[in-house]
Amino acid sequence: MEKTSVAEREEKDMMYVWLIVGFVLLIKGADFFVEGSSSVAKLLKIPSVIIGLTIVAMGTSAPEAAVSITAGLAGNNDIAISNIIGSNIFNLLVVVGVCAVMKGVTTDKDILKRDMPVNIGISALLLLFLIDLKITRIEGVILFILFVVYMIIVVGEGMKNRTTETEEVKVLSPALSIVFIVAGLAAVVFGGDLVVDNASKIAENFGLSQNLIGLTIVAVGTSLPELVTSIVATRKGESGLALGNAVGSCVFNILFILGMSGTLSPMAATGESFVDICVLTVVTIMMLIFGKTKGMTSRIEGAICVLAYAGYMVYAVMR
Repeated sequence: MEKTSVAEREEKDMMYVWLIVGFVLLIKGADFFVEGSSSVAKLLKIPSVIIGLTIVAMGTSAPEAAVSITAGLAGNNDIAISNIIGSNIFNLLVVVGVCAVMKGVTTDKDILKRDMPVNIGISALLLLFLIDLKITRIEGVILFILFVVYMIIVVGEGMKNRTTETEEVKVLSPALSIVFIVAGLAAVVFGGDLVVDNASKIAENFGLSQNLIGLTIVAVGTSLPELVTSIVATRKGESGLALGNAVGSCVFNILFILGMSGTLSPMAATGESFVDICVLTVVTIMMLIFGKTKGMTSRIEGAICVLAYAGYMVYAVMR
């Protein structure tokens, strides 16, 4: 009996150890990932915001992809849909909000004219698809095709706008840049898994319900890579990469992850998910308005975003 008690205590202690290890991997992994991605942008002479919208956005969305596609294949479709909607709301309100509170986030003109309107459009399209509380295979295919078109446009414009500056900038070698990106991404994804798994176990030990755990830890946990990566990018002065990461992740989540999940298996949703996509659509419009004011999301606007997310979480838990 006593041995069992000691073993249980040791297991509980290890949860906290692995939680800390997970956060360390997230932070250091994001650091390597941003450095490698920024280096690639400079080597290719393309704006770092394009790297943020593509490589970084897709990389940091890996946890959402793993959760939603697996859930879709297992038939747990509502988890797949609610995870994406919740992650997008977190990306816009918390990721951008926290970065804005830190030092304000300058809005790249391409993101303002192209990516933010696209984000609003696909959120509204998802709202339209969910009127009947399901995403059919055809709708999944439509989302996936739109993802391919979007990527072609973004990469094409990025290559067209390659910089011609000749000043020497200290960058990593191509091989080392790839090593930094791959190693950083692996650490971010593995660290995110450790944080989610162990935080869930700790929450259960405190008697919190599975519903509350899902609404908070899992949804927020899968978005930790976006948050940490964008914070690190902001601290390094790469605000374009930070904003591109957040907006690009939102686009990637809806078009690729839901598109792929819906194509593999038709997805059913609940009335709560429909309400949440309405909230997401309003949030995407709000972020465009904030980005247009003085060409940046200010610290005050960032604080409003974070408070809005806190209010949304209270509502989500209370319902």
